[in-house]
Amino acid sequence: MTHSIENVSRRDLLKGVGVMGGFVLAASLTPVDLVMAEEAPKYGRDGMPHGSVNDPRVFISIANDGTVSIVCHRSDMGQGVRTGMPLIVADEMEADWARVKVVQALGDEVTYGNQDTDGSRSTRHFMLPMRQCGAAARMMLEGAAAKRWSVALNDVEAKNHEVVNKKTGAKLGYGELSADAAAMAVPAVDALKFKDPAQFRYIGKEGTKIVDGFDITTGRATYGQDVFFPGMKFAVVARPPVLGGKVKSFNESAALAVPGVEKLVRIPSPDIPSVFLPLGGIAVVANNTYAAIKGREALKIVWDDGPNAIYESKAYRADLEATARKPGLVVRKAGDLDAAMAGAAKKIEAEYYIPHLAHATMEPPAATAVVKDGSCEVWTSVQSPQAAHDLCANALGLAPEKVKVNVTLLGGGFGRKSKPDFAVEAAIVAKEMNGIPVKVVWTREDDIQHGFYHTVSLERLVGGLDASGKTVAWLHNSTAPTILSLFEPDPKREMPLELGMGLVDNPFSVDNIRIENGEAPAHTRIGWYRSVSNISHAFAIQSFAGELAAAAGKDQKDYLLDLIGPARLVDVSNAVENFWDYGENVQVYPIDAGRLRKVVELAAEKSEWGRKLPPRHGLGIAAHRSFVTYVAAVVEAAVDEKGNLSIPRVDVAVDCGHYVNPDRIRSQIEGAVIMGIGLATKTQITFKDGKVMQSNFDDYEVTRMPEMPGVTNVHITPANYALPPGGIGEPGVPPIAPALTNAIYAAIGKRIRTLPIGQQLTS
Repeated sequence: MTHSIENVSRRDLLKGVGVMGGFVLAASLTPVDLVMAEEAPKYGRDGMPHGSVNDPRVFISIANDGTVSIVCHRSDMGQGVRTGMPLIVADEMEADWARVKVVQALGDEVTYGNQDTDGSRSTRHFMLPMRQCGAAARMMLEGAAAKRWSVALNDVEAKNHEVVNKKTGAKLGYGELSADAAAMAVPAVDALKFKDPAQFRYIGKEGTKIVDGFDITTGRATYGQDVFFPGMKFAVVARPPVLGGKVKSFNESAALAVPGVEKLVRIPSPDIPSVFLPLGGIAVVANNTYAAIKGREALKIVWDDGPNAIYESKAYRADLEATARKPGLVVRKAGDLDAAMAGAAKKIEAEYYIPHLAHATMEPPAATAVVKDGSCEVWTSVQSPQAAHDLCANALGLAPEKVKVNVTLLGGGFGRKSKPDFAVEAAIVAKEMNGIPVKVVWTREDDIQHGFYHTVSLERLVGGLDASGKTVAWLHNSTAPTILSLFEPDPKREMPLELGMGLVDNPFSVDNIRIENGEAPAHTRIGWYRSVSNISHAFAIQSFAGELAAAAGKDQKDYLLDLIGPARLVDVSNAVENFWDYGENVQVYPIDAGRLRKVVELAAEKSEWGRKLPPRHGLGIAAHRSFVTYVAAVVEAAVDEKGNLSIPRVDVAVDCGHYVNPDRIRSQIEGAVIMGIGLATKTQITFKDGKVMQSNFDDYEVTRMPEMPGVTNVHITPANYALPPGGIGEPGVPPIAPALTNAIYAAIGKRIRTLPIGQQLTS
């Protein structure tokens, strides 16, 4: 069974279904969650731009032959959302998954609700709206059948793509009922009848493959780099190597003399902060990509690098260290830290350094655009199609309705492709091409040297232990340049979004605690990267937990559980104002120490914690809550006499509440393990004279096949439908690095406080 994927607008979908004589629901539902007062804070999907839409007319259509088309309005970058969202609808409406066609939405949040596919939000924000759409469609089909048979509504039941007359056994297929169902009134939200979870056929069940898996594995799928039109042109851009840099001079004639080069287009340099606008520079347009690249080389640009040319990683680290050793802005406090620290029997101090990271997605950015007859159409692999739409419209001075963004598959995203500077570049270049389509191609070097980088961070921790080894005092100073620097001029402190990522929401049961934030200016584009600031905060906190355990002479796992303390809801009232809980209501998604304890216990049990290991092997454990999901990891590390690291086994336990597709949970966690190992062992971005020093996978190394764990086991807690769904794309990353470095210490007694590990094991 093969599912087809199409990009269609709402207008096209209605037109197509109308021609088929099929079924499109005729009235909208009441907006979700109107019980919340207008003046009350908005959380979750309602707190996002354009909120959510639960109108089944937008998402569902049924053809006369019974084919059910379901729109996916989120971007798929490998997480399987093109399967997950329609699967929820299909289950709730009792559709046969083999007869479902998935339709990819355009960038149009007014129609579809929020489409910003990051923050591990798709399932947790849209599980309910998708169920509402499916339930409404099922009830309308049942109503149409009851009317056709002149029986009571209670005498009919939708089951596996048919409506059954419970008294006579007669059946009507969804295709037969499509026209009549279209005439039925759409039930109000409070009248919807949902399935009992025990009746689910697909949600939470094993065995559902991703709908585009066949096309992906056979090379038929279309990614942003694959878009092609006859006669199209290709462009690469020479961008300033330093943030804020501008062109001083270039060799125009030499570039145009390269065979195949047809045009040069100036891309304006943005003001700083630049949000998601292009860096500026010169686009070289040619009849093939190779010619465009050779033309770019011939430009011989002389740059004015501007004030950020001072940026140098080693000196900046020294500045971070100096700042972190001074008192910072207090963002959370409890008890009397100074008195507890003064009275401690032992004091432990440690500093942890995490470098910049590049997303380095398998598919570098690419976008194709055509500007013709006063309108613009773009084909690209973006996580935020609405942002791409709006920025392109603004760059070209077009009315919103004159811009159309088609979403392709994404060959990885990790947060990079929610920043659509590459789509804006394509639109700007296309404006100069007299209606000819042009694709802006980013090379691997472009991607690594001109990205939005995970923040560099210095985390300083001090712990006080009493005579029994219990932690009685905890000081943490986190110092890092902030993502806010994309949006505001020269901010120097982490914003609540970053502080809420494993820092001020530290779940440990320590009576005396103070958390501080130091100042750090940004000299490059700081952007969210898979799991964002959870990476640095979790690495520091979970590594330090291991250090405290060793200082107390206790088992890592037991000491971690002691730090977490008893099962309870963690009080964050003593944290910074405007505490950020991943955009959710902390009353709905509390910080639950009991759930964190359980994943620690599950990971320890499944990994056979305490088992006898060969010499120079060790087990390390770490646990972290992020994106309202709880994850614990146990890593087995082995270090030979020459300092060569191998990872025989990783066990990860996950509690994400209730979920849709367990196979995709496993794949996401497995991918997170690989990414976590890569950032722990190899990957880093460094700067000199304001420029990125890495350029490709020879010097920006990622995890390769021989460095993979021998075995990766993912242990998912049973789906708990009493709990709201959590995220899954990002939460698997943060515990991996500290679990690995704790395992290295257990294996050979060496502490790793600076990432990546690199050659530290051989020195």
